Amino acid sequence: MSASAVAARRLLAAASASGHEGGARTWKILTAVLAVPGVAVCMANAYMKAQAHSHEQPEFVPYAHLRIRTKRFPWGDGNHSLFHNSHTNALPDGFEGPHH
Repeated sequence: MSASAVAARRLLAAASASGHEGGARTWKILTAVLAVPGVAVCMANAYMKAQAHSHEQPEFVPYAHLRIRTKRFPWGDGNHSLFHNSHTNALPDGFEGPHH
């Protein structure tokens, strides 16, 4: 078990043994010791994965069961979804064009 897990377990045990007093203090300490560093580690992991990720557009394969349009979308030209991203979302006939 890591040192932070042991510290958190001791804090929770101390809080439950003493009743309701100090509950807010316990959660403030847990937030500072566990939550903030945990979020920081997750952000660093996501950033490093984004830097290592290839930004190439995938090859378009016209599968018959994908991008079926039975009626037009009620906005724009009727062919783009509401949250359409031209770099990652293909239209029924392929990607819109070359990108950076």
